[in-house]
Amino acid sequence: MTQATPLGCVCGQVQLAVDGAPIVTAECHCNSCRAAGARLQALPSAPSFLEPHGGTRFVLYRKDRVRFLKGTDLLKEFRLTPEAPTRRVVATCCNTPVFLEFKNGHWLSLYDCLWPAATRPTPEMRTMLSDLPAGTQLPGDVPSGKRHSLSFFARLLGAWIAMGFRVPKITVVHGELQV
Repeated sequence: MTQATPLGCVCGQVQLAVDGAPIVTAECHCNSCRAAGARLQALPSAPSFLEPHGGTRFVLYRKDRVRFLKGTDLLKEFRLTPEAPTRRVVATCCNTPVFLEFKNGHWLSLYDCLWPAATRPTPEMRTMLSDLPAGTQLPGDVPSGKRHSLSFFARLLGAWIAMGFRVPKITVVHGELQV
């Protein structure tokens, strides 16, 4: 069995652990992630987590490999619109974004700011570049795609198969965050 990796919000009141390797580490540039990221990063005391070009770095883990250890009473969800299929969850103690969850998804997209800077996973790919403003220049250090790549979806499918097609519910979120 692999050792758990401890993670937490900036002030340490919310703590979680992940087991094993992530599904994938990606930087998203979709309109929703950039808009939500700008709003969340503007909260008082929120950590700086957006890339210089507006991208948000996520480390995707199977839901059954994420454990919440402390501070779940401080977690609140934020949705861009009431009918949005995604929710972003924030530790309200220090306004650290914790995860993004897709409705009926089997994984959590954990914000990479939960890792200490020295151990932060390196992105393997950039996605959703078609949503960027014309003329945006990005570094060429990792594969980048206008949409999610076949490799991205294959990794998600492989994780879901390994989970026996289960979709665990995340019930540690208490209330809504108005941003």
